[in-house]
Amino acid sequence: MSHQDTTVDLAGIGIGPFNLSLAALADGVPGLATAFFERRANFAWHPGLCFPDAMLQTSPLKDLVTPVCPTSPWSFLNHLVESGRFFDFMSARFETVSRQEFSAYLGWAADGLASTHFSAPVEDVRYEDGHFRLQFTGRPDCIARSLAIGTGRVPLIPAGVVTGPDCFHASRYLELRPKTAGRRVAVIGGGQSGAEVILNLLQQEGAAAPASISWISRRDGFWTLQEGGLVDQFFTPGYLAAYREMPLEVQARALASQKFASDGLTPSTADEIYRHLYRRRHLEGRGDVALYPGRDLLHVRPSGRGQMVVSQSAEGEAEVIEADLVVLATGYRASTPACMGGLAKRLAQETDGALALGPNYRVVWDGPDDSPIYGLNQGRRAYGVIDPQLSMAAWRSAVILNDLSGRAIFRLAEADPLVVWRAAPEAGGKDAGFEQRLTAS
Repeated sequence: MSHQDTTVDLAGIGIGPFNLSLAALADGVPGLATAFFERRANFAWHPGLCFPDAMLQTSPLKDLVTPVCPTSPWSFLNHLVESGRFFDFMSARFETVSRQEFSAYLGWAADGLASTHFSAPVEDVRYEDGHFRLQFTGRPDCIARSLAIGTGRVPLIPAGVVTGPDCFHASRYLELRPKTAGRRVAVIGGGQSGAEVILNLLQQEGAAAPASISWISRRDGFWTLQEGGLVDQFFTPGYLAAYREMPLEVQARALASQKFASDGLTPSTADEIYRHLYRRRHLEGRGDVALYPGRDLLHVRPSGRGQMVVSQSAEGEAEVIEADLVVLATGYRASTPACMGGLAKRLAQETDGALALGPNYRVVWDGPDDSPIYGLNQGRRAYGVIDPQLSMAAWRSAVILNDLSGRAIFRLAEADPLVVWRAAPEAGGKDAGFEQRLTAS
């Protein structure tokens, strides 16, 4: 070990919202040394989709720290105070906050924490002598007792799609939006990202407007997000505890049934799109927008006239849509960072490529228990619909820090859940309670 090497209890790879939450909560734990590393020069949260009018889909109180440590200096409310706009913010009476404002909050925390290091790509991770050694170019190694993998998911490019200058993932949309002016644009994907791209295209006017817009979705409709207090019970520690106890086949059914609790269009976005469509057709007499639900994408490839999008309908009919530009709002897939390549064979994986997680968000691997690797945004199968959501980021961070320290730094117990998610067998067998009630009557 070089005298220049840094030694910490926890090293984080990647600084997105989830590892940032971990860093913010750890900042208040005496005696816990942490360091988080990011290849980018500064914090960025989906910059290619950070529309000024895009709103956060959860409460800003479900920030990096507040659900488990409301007195932390890294809360959203403290950000408002520190930036001198608390009263102006309250007077605005926002129902929620814009993603732009929440992104600014995240950047404020990332810049303020002493444990975050940008322009610091981890080149390699080795496990030796009971510790992880993170290696860099141009900076000392970092020796860590544990790891947190928080590099996020990577853009999903469907099979059969040839990307290029005129066919790109939606994560680059704002960067490349000027290319849409005066051109036929096809957007593939019927989720919230696709809807936000469509809405932004509809908002372009004059020379900046596209010549035509096609919206293609595998879903059989443009379904909105399920919202409300009862739906929100899926995003609570009580439901997560119940989900973790379910058999695998029951978990799979639960995930499928809860799809639109987390993956639909926000009603406000859907309504705004519809109003644009109504105005174009009935008030302006335009027919330059077409929606194509229920289409399975077969391939996208360049043709002599631009891009050829070939899909198949539910009836099995092939369909060709020609466009000059294709935006792939096709989501993201799980990925293990390249720097973990030397340990890859020792890490268990799910069928979708995500790291397999056990209790307390520990990655299943063949190393000793006192050298944990934690996986953030890797547990959709193991932890359910809640795992990729911001709303439980602080709670997950608290679970990890409690586990790492071996003590209850953060209080995680809550009152009995409002919803009884699973049946509790009564003493004496499954029919005993029924028999007792008959006797009592």
